[in-house]
Amino acid sequence: QVQLVESGGGLVQAGGSLRLSCAASGSIVSINFMGWYRQAPGKQRELVAGISSAGRTNYADSVKGRFTITRDSAKNTVYLQMNSLKPEDTAVYYCNLVSDVYAGTKIYWGQGTQVTVSS
Repeated sequence: QVQLVESGGGLVQAGGSLRLSCAASGSIVSINFMGWYRQAPGKQRELVAGISSAGRTNYADSVKGRFTITRDSAKNTVYLQMNSLKPEDTAVYYCNLVSDVYAGTKIYWGQGTQVTVSS
């Protein structure tokens, strides 16, 4: 079992910044992917940013150039630096971890952390 603990959410004014953290713990065998999804009221959960075990990153078009995902592999932690925040970034942000092992792909989710951007 793997647990994901998220932190760093909060209330910020438009144009401000936040840094989210997600620390994985538990029975970790391997990590192929860690990333951040978000879900706003009435909307589908969407991938915001992700980073693979090879270090490749990908971002949603809506956040490209504003958000940066990084990782600390030694700590099994991923970060999301969010700059130039917009009201439309308001959502619950969920950490995601994918572990591809021989027994199959295992997917884990964090509890979610609220990000609210005021206008």
